[in-house]
Amino acid sequence: MNKKIHLQDIGTKDYKSTWEYQEELFKSIVDVKIQNRRDETHLETPNYFLFVEHPHVYTLGKSGDMSNLLLSEKQLEAKGATFYKINRGGDITYHGPGQIVGYPILDLENFFTDIHKYLRFLEEAIILTLAEYNIIGVRSEGETGVWIDVGTPFARKICAMGVRASRWVTMHGFALNVNADLGYFDNIIPCGIKGKAVTSMHVELGQEVNEHEVKEKILNHFAVLFEAQFF
Repeated sequence: MNKKIHLQDIGTKDYKSTWEYQEELFKSIVDVKIQNRRDETHLETPNYFLFVEHPHVYTLGKSGDMSNLLLSEKQLEAKGATFYKINRGGDITYHGPGQIVGYPILDLENFFTDIHKYLRFLEEAIILTLAEYNIIGVRSEGETGVWIDVGTPFARKICAMGVRASRWVTMHGFALNVNADLGYFDNIIPCGIKGKAVTSMHVELGQEVNEHEVKEKILNHFAVLFEAQFF
């Protein structure tokens, strides 16, 4: 089992180009798995982890409802934002500057074959990272992602998640609001959940947060949880 993960921080990149790149990496892993099965070989499958920041974009998952986007095409254009229907789970979300987006493209057969456990580990990596800033992140039953003050009238989401998996290979991932402009969330019903607010580390702490430092902390926790090594 290959527990090494190739880390790539690709900076600011258009959503569509990044999605296509994810698909390429995803296919390269699946192709090795198909070859192994066909030829009864034991070639190692690679694992990848992408960090990226997207220009303003709204994405809608497979089970998402278009009515959760509250903007017309012209209004999207005026806001300098794009929109894509994509092949991950979950409903609608926003990506933009000041948000750390992580896309683990892993062969889970190198780690464990349990999608539920995979999602919980993604959440845990974020929860442990937030704890280092004295932000108490928690899970909300039946709602993937990381929240604050669940069970109170002030419940708010700080990290959205949506993944796709096929042949135990994952893609898509998480989006943690660090210094993001939360005004862009006003144009959607985030994750299709009415009446729930969103927040960011910046808002919770009352100051701008070092994004490079946050990424380092996420990777440290991810490596421990998945017993993995980044290179």
